[in-house]
Amino acid sequence: MTAELSACEASACGICKMKVPVISLVCCFAVVGFAGLARAQAPVAIVEEIDSKSAGIEFMDYLRTGQMIKLGEKDRLVIGYFHSCWREVITGGTVLVGKEDSEVTSGRVERQKVRCDAEKKGAISKETTGSGAMVFRKVPDPVQRHHTVYALSPMFVDSGGGNLVIERLDKTEAIVTMPVPAAKAPRGAFVDLARSNVALSAGGIYRAKVGPSEITFKVDPSAERGSLPIVSRLLRLPSPR
Repeated sequence: MTAELSACEASACGICKMKVPVISLVCCFAVVGFAGLARAQAPVAIVEEIDSKSAGIEFMDYLRTGQMIKLGEKDRLVIGYFHSCWREVITGGTVLVGKEDSEVTSGRVERQKVRCDAEKKGAISKETTGSGAMVFRKVPDPVQRHHTVYALSPMFVDSGGGNLVIERLDKTEAIVTMPVPAAKAPRGAFVDLARSNVALSAGGIYRAKVGPSEITFKVDPSAERGSLPIVSRLLRLPSPR
């Protein structure tokens, strides 16, 4: 039994003939489907710094599980992981991106745990009762919805264009408005408040908007000034529906 492929489909699967056995066709679609799944996979880390002419990645590129990066002997790469909050400084070698950290072969890696919003569900708060005992309670829903940044100058990522408007919600404070540069696919456009020497208030709750996209976030009470690790201060505005 045979089945016909279009020229486009045949080219995509590396098949030269127009007719192939059904089993080959199934294998072809399986390969294409797997590749599509890999592309759709959510990013697990971000490139915070890169000093390499051959690695094929750039500053602010998202990284996915299973991605492989080859560095020259003196190349330097800094990766921030979203879920584990590991910040890795890698020199040389081959890097295999994992879910929470990297596997580095023939190179050197230094890891540092940094503060970041690891997207934990069901956040827990602790309170002290009159007897001095610690009572753990579920954080109310409105607080759970806030992303948390651990720097006074967050970095925002958006699809690009328009103005970024940052408004404080829990107190009266001057509204911050900054232009958003054109996006660079697939990274999007980013606005770094640290580069513009703009600092928000520790403990404040804010809403950031670019057109119809918005995100509500909280600045940690112990947040610090300056250009801290990106995973400590990154806020990705959702794509408009």
